[in-house]
Amino acid sequence: MNIVLDAFGGDNAPLEVIKGAIDAQRDFGIDITLVGDEGKIKFCAKNNALDISMLKIKHADTVIDVCEEPTNVIKSKKDCSMAVGMQLVADGQGDAFVSAGSTGALVVGATFIVKRLKGIKRPALATILPTAGEPTMLLDSGANSDCRPEMLVQFGVMGSAYMNTILGVESPTVGLANIGSEESKGRELELEAYKQLKSAPVNFIGNIEARQIPEGECDVVVTDGFSGNLLLKLYEGMGKFFSRELKSLLTSDFKSKLAALMVIGNIKKFRKKMDYSEYGGAPLLGTSKPVIKAHGSSNAKAFYNAIRQAKQFTEKKVIDEITAAIEIMKNTPQQ
Repeated sequence: MNIVLDAFGGDNAPLEVIKGAIDAQRDFGIDITLVGDEGKIKFCAKNNALDISMLKIKHADTVIDVCEEPTNVIKSKKDCSMAVGMQLVADGQGDAFVSAGSTGALVVGATFIVKRLKGIKRPALATILPTAGEPTMLLDSGANSDCRPEMLVQFGVMGSAYMNTILGVESPTVGLANIGSEESKGRELELEAYKQLKSAPVNFIGNIEARQIPEGECDVVVTDGFSGNLLLKLYEGMGKFFSRELKSLLTSDFKSKLAALMVIGNIKKFRKKMDYSEYGGAPLLGTSKPVIKAHGSSNAKAFYNAIRQAKQFTEKKVIDEITAAIEIMKNTPQQ
């Protein structure tokens, strides 16, 4: 197995990318190809006393910036690390692709270079969210701002296949993000998506409000990419807020510090549960090969886990499961 890694995607590239790749190659025993400026990769490794002899390198001349037009990845920046890496996967020289670079460029590149699965309207970013119970998958979390009802149905089908195959959730429950639980709530998008989800081959439980998501009341939450990204960013912001407030409370005076010592183990468990780096990244579901979007501020640990995620994605043949589920959906009569 060969995981292709964008060495220049993200805020901490290439150092943290290289460190994560070294650890993953050692622990997983897989091939890893770093894509980017070969001279800069080798200089960074040497400057930080890192042994990259077990890693492959594919040279790419440029990098696509997060501020650039996403379509440049298939136009003026075909030689960037992201485009070159995805082309390797598309050509069969890699099994999966991982990048912490521009989300927009990744979605465009995955759609036009790696290609969509047959029958999939749009690929969707699927983010794992920590909850009071088991993790919940949110999709779309930012790939498609405007969606049609049938796209949300496909998101539910793909998310269910992933949660069942990767996390072992039997008959994952699917909820439609909405402003109320009643069937009559929402815009035309939600009203029609609700009707279609009722007859789709998923365990649909109806509408779910944003406040129910942290309680873990369903396994898969589907929505359009605009709403999903708002939910995701609020989730991330509140996680940082609670962490900061908790630290402030437990270090405010001597008694608080003593109390903190008594519960330090539970605090560490909570921080680990809320740490995005534990999950690695967000799979882009609906592409013909595994594509993982790592967080822009990923450190070595996050890249390590994103590579682990790509390995599992490939080994457990999630794409075959999604393909089969979409075929069932096509043959399911609408109510």
